Amino acid sequence: MTDQLTASAVVKTPTPQRYAKQLASHLGRRSEVVEEASGTRLKLAGGECLLRPQGETLELLASAPTAEELDRVMTVVGSHLERFGQRNELLVEWQRPEAA
Repeated sequence: MTDQLTASAVVKTPTPQRYAKQLASHLGRRSEVVEEASGTRLKLAGGECLLRPQGETLELLASAPTAEELDRVMTVVGSHLERFGQRNELLVEWQRPEAA
């Protein structure tokens, strides 16, 4: 099994469940959506992103085997969420773990 590169973002919103559902519905037209105990996993071409609504935040956990594929997952999920939440000024700021 190959190591996965990861990135995460925590987006403040009073309605994280609604945005997770909207993302899953929209992106699910072209990708697989898997409901899990920990959240909703979007399986995109080249990578995936776990959506975890918690309190007043939506946590995004992206992973992919290469930097290019991770960038694509981050761009797709982040840009859609920001567009959906434009009225509420949602901002997705991805963080990558520091290399050891």
